[in-house]
Amino acid sequence: MAELAPIVSGRGLSFMAGGKALVTEASLELRPGETTILIGPNGAGKSTLLKLVTGELKPAGGEVLLDGDALPAIPHWRLACQRAVMAQQTRLAFPFSVYEVARLGVDGVGRALSRQRREAMVGECLAAAGVVDLAPRRYQTLSGGEQQRVQFARVLCQLEAGRSVAERQALFLDEPIASLDLCHQLALLDMARAIAARGVAVLIVLHDINLAVTYADRLVVMDRGRIVAQGEPAATLDDALLRHVFKVDLSFSRAPAAGLPFLLPQQHRPGSAA
Repeated sequence: MAELAPIVSGRGLSFMAGGKALVTEASLELRPGETTILIGPNGAGKSTLLKLVTGELKPAGGEVLLDGDALPAIPHWRLACQRAVMAQQTRLAFPFSVYEVARLGVDGVGRALSRQRREAMVGECLAAAGVVDLAPRRYQTLSGGEQQRVQFARVLCQLEAGRSVAERQALFLDEPIASLDLCHQLALLDMARAIAARGVAVLIVLHDINLAVTYADRLVVMDRGRIVAQGEPAATLDDALLRHVFKVDLSFSRAPAAGLPFLLPQQHRPGSAA
């Protein structure tokens, strides 16, 4: 079967800040139906690269194409329909309720939809993110993990509303599980995979290598601003890369000492929890 054309293409991307190169000649493609996970040590340039391919930052070199069109040339309304972004941290200055924060994903994108459909969409996405019971609460009163799940509901709303306009979409998640407990980490990543299965191109920045291997169709490994490896997880990660990039002397597929408990996220299967 012919490979589908990429929804997002980053070509030779570079970015400087304070005289330092944060990203250097980075290229990647995000294809429909694929979950791409970006890993690397702190300061490797992962979040900066994500901001470049979403258009939040302007590259010093290279270009980003969205369905073949240069990102700066795409009208904002169309961009909002084609891609949704969940940042590492989102601060709100106004006392919005959880429902109102999620509804921001629909406002301005789903105007062609009926009011009834928009309201139903917000409820469905809050439920999918596991925060429907928090709908009347003020966003600022929530824990960090609860706020992240509300932001995830917001991007779900944006994607769903955008589908009424754009058939090909991309989802960008920057450290979406950083403040979540294990149950909600897996639930969010399961949902991201389900979104990809619908034909969306998904890019996630993660630190947890085990979870990255579990959920990625394609891994992209960064070190000191450069992409040093990318491909299917089994063909990308090895002991030498761990030592070179992450500066740890560990081995894949090696069990710990006898009697020491350990957890393998690879054993997780969506819907397996009681």
